[in-house]
Amino acid sequence: MLAAVLVLFGGCSRRETDVARATREQVLLIGVDADVTDLDPQIVTGVADFNTLLPLFEGLVDLDPRTLAPVAAVAESWSVSADGLVWTFRLRPEIRWTDGTPLTAATFVASWRRLLSPTLAAEYASLLYPVANAAAFHRGQLTDFNQVGLTAPDARTLRLRLSQPAPHLLESLALPPLFPVPVHVIERCGPAASRGNTWTRPATFVSNGPFRLKEWRPGQVVAAEKNPAYRGAAEVRLKGVRIFTIENLDTEERMFRAGQLHVVSALPVTRIETWQRENPAVLQRAPFLGTDFFRLNVTAPGLDDARVRRALSLALDRDLLVQRALRGTKLPARSLVPPGITGYAPAPSGTADPAAARRLFAEAGHPGGKDLPPLTILFNSSDQHRAVCEVVQDLWRRELGLEVRLENQEKKVVHDAQRAGTFQVLRSSWTADYPAAEAFLDVFAATSGNNHTHWVSADYDRLLADAAQINDATARAEVLRRAEDLLLTEAPIIPLYHYVNFYLVHPSVHGWTPNPLDRRPLKQLWLEPGPGTTP
Repeated sequence: MLAAVLVLFGGCSRRETDVARATREQVLLIGVDADVTDLDPQIVTGVADFNTLLPLFEGLVDLDPRTLAPVAAVAESWSVSADGLVWTFRLRPEIRWTDGTPLTAATFVASWRRLLSPTLAAEYASLLYPVANAAAFHRGQLTDFNQVGLTAPDARTLRLRLSQPAPHLLESLALPPLFPVPVHVIERCGPAASRGNTWTRPATFVSNGPFRLKEWRPGQVVAAEKNPAYRGAAEVRLKGVRIFTIENLDTEERMFRAGQLHVVSALPVTRIETWQRENPAVLQRAPFLGTDFFRLNVTAPGLDDARVRRALSLALDRDLLVQRALRGTKLPARSLVPPGITGYAPAPSGTADPAAARRLFAEAGHPGGKDLPPLTILFNSSDQHRAVCEVVQDLWRRELGLEVRLENQEKKVVHDAQRAGTFQVLRSSWTADYPAAEAFLDVFAATSGNNHTHWVSADYDRLLADAAQINDATARAEVLRRAEDLLLTEAPIIPLYHYVNFYLVHPSVHGWTPNPLDRRPLKQLWLEPGPGTTP
């Protein structure tokens, strides 16, 4: 009888979930809502890529997840000259790559030379443009790298000589493109300054962050384990992390309910109300400095006229868009720069005015859309993106008489089209690299590798350059606001909505700190058993 009871109860016991097992093992299971395009910090641009690289690499400084203020990382200290043009960093002596090779000041110089190499075509190379002669070297106008203001007087001293003040230099140094890379490994795997180098494969991957790579299956998972050689290994409590790349938000949410994920990076809008009502303890809601917008190819027929582009923006009712497509879970965007940046008031130029839009079409010689070719909106596959684009399609047809086509492709295809400029209208997004208006406005400078619209404005670039020379934050913000107003009037972009982050965090996750950059300090987290999560 006792044996029969044991069999009965054993057969009815619940199977241990992936989350329960991983919690015991101190391995975080986290989902990201896009595929990881690469593990090379110098050529990635997406949020999913950045968040995947943060556990694997570390730069001169990090950002405190609570305040977003720069804090010491590979550099233990730094100083700046009175004119703000010479920065000197003192590196920690114990920094090593995961293969045991010392990481020195010369490593940073070699890494940044690679970032600036024209053949790498890195979109984020412009982060180093404040450094003397960096822009000229990147554009191929200067071939002698010794004239670039980057030097390593000794193994622990790194010096940056700037050509102009850089108010947010420290914050930018916490971004993956400015992380050091293992040039000694990259050179063994192929041309160092060429894309497609195989050094990021697990067998050859070397990094310097709190975790080291174990596995990377593109389109599926990036797995890492604690790095015993990390400078702060004693404070890292997680033994590993598994990052699942799940482009379908519904799939990601179902995995959370099934006990397969500790963290869901984003929720489908159709599920937010359910979690708010039935299990609010695991639902996180946080402001997020990000904007969804359309990039317009200003060389495309019809879109080469600023009046047409401006009319497309004026024809959009953002309030209706957010309510109909996103159930009110985002904020209507009438500017590129989102609210929430201290000391900056965005330039709101995106108020709907269909009558004015029709007048601009008529002035441009296209009353009722006459003689304008059909417009194609390209977007990466997502139910949410499709819903947004369908509302825009309806508004442009109804208000302007345009024929609008929708084309969805996988993320890589869209990314390639963006780089090649082979699109008319491209659904895009941008999230702040640091909490400042420049983090958005610098993207559309002529020198930016992330512009992708072919739009160039000498007046816009001059305003950005003028702002960089102003130390007073209030005066600098006013110049930046004039630049944003010009950008919105010329309309190489059309803002759609600003982000509000809704995501799920299992109760077993401790140390999680929401912040408006969605900066995820996995090295500060730990796991303890917690209650269930199914709504």
